[in-house]
Amino acid sequence: QVQLVESGGGLAQAGGSLRLSCLDSGRTLSTYAVGWFRQAPGKEREFVAAIRWNGLSTDYADSVKGRFAISRDNAKDTVYLQMNRLKPEDTAVYYCAADNNILVMRNWRSVAYWGQGTQVTVSS
Repeated sequence: QVQLVESGGGLAQAGGSLRLSCLDSGRTLSTYAVGWFRQAPGKEREFVAAIRWNGLSTDYADSVKGRFAISRDNAKDTVYLQMNRLKPEDTAVYYCAADNNILVMRNWRSVAYWGQGTQVTVSS
């Protein structure tokens, strides 16, 4: 069973970097596509990035393209989100989620498994 736990959130200054991790304690993540999503106060949850189960395909929201990088280590059942050149508008709760089908990642309501989220705050 997929059991996702995010870590690595915190406070960063604008222009700085953070790396988020998403661990599957159920040790099944290597067979799933994984996405990162975020939700800012008063806003709808939005797609950030996704990666195919084998790491050979990635997808990014336009707002993070060129600044964020998603990667995975299937031996560790972990997916990462490296966030560089952070902006105050990146402030949100970040969630990782998994599904058998990477094509559903653009529609967060269709994604099967979710972590509890980790807060990222970027100060100006």
